[in-house]
Amino acid sequence: MDSLDLRVLSEALNWRRAGHAVTLVTVVETWGSAPRPPGAMLAVRDDGLVSGSVSGGCVEDDLIARTKANIQSTGADVPTLVKPAQIVYGVSKEEATRFGLPCGGTLRLVQEPLLDPAWVEKLLERTAEHQLVARTLTLATGMVVLSDAVRGQALQFDGVTLSAVFGPKWRLLLIGAGQLSQAVARIAAMLDFEVLVCDPREEYAATLGIDLQEVQRIDGMPDDVVRELMPDAHTAIVALTHDPKLDLISNERQPPNESTAAGAGRIAAPRPASVGAAS
Repeated sequence: MDSLDLRVLSEALNWRRAGHAVTLVTVVETWGSAPRPPGAMLAVRDDGLVSGSVSGGCVEDDLIARTKANIQSTGADVPTLVKPAQIVYGVSKEEATRFGLPCGGTLRLVQEPLLDPAWVEKLLERTAEHQLVARTLTLATGMVVLSDAVRGQALQFDGVTLSAVFGPKWRLLLIGAGQLSQAVARIAAMLDFEVLVCDPREEYAATLGIDLQEVQRIDGMPDDVVRELMPDAHTAIVALTHDPKLDLISNERQPPNESTAAGAGRIAAPRPASVGAAS
């Protein structure tokens, strides 16, 4: 299961391949209270079908109406919008009330026609290989450039270019491959984590299954894996084996704020103070 934004791009690519016109919308700035953060994406198909969200439902209906009006005005399955454009919602109190933006929030969006989906295909290929990719859009021309990104790189928008980051912005190492780990892995993948799983117990590791293709299994003992991983500020380590031998050694290499363990109180009690225990 991909992250939410990558799912939006994947569906947009499929729609273009099927012959539909598609418009992409990205949140670039927010003021006050906003349901969705900068970088959130929405894809709108020519018939009004949508994927993703930029406001939790507040302005999506208006964006759908704009897209359909563009198509109808040309009389063909091509949008009249040929270059990216900015849209601002909630400038006035009346407009914020009309669109249901909470607490007088204001929302700035960039709307762009997906004319050439080649960059989407390349971006999805690179993120599938666990690469972190920056997409830079030039508003005046609609040109898109893909480049390598680094963890911690944030969305940037100056009114001329929009640079957004896609791929695994965070790393999550799960110690243990049981049922709980699989559930956590699915959630983490949707939130843009690169998910790694270490479990030297083959009978557990074998249960990862083909439905968790976004998860990378790492062989070895947890302490060796942690050392080789070289955790940074964007790495989280969660021990879920319920086996104190494995949970403890996975935390011996970690500072107190970078790891946690879950288990029954009688197992968690002997753990060092650096290991959090959730009963």
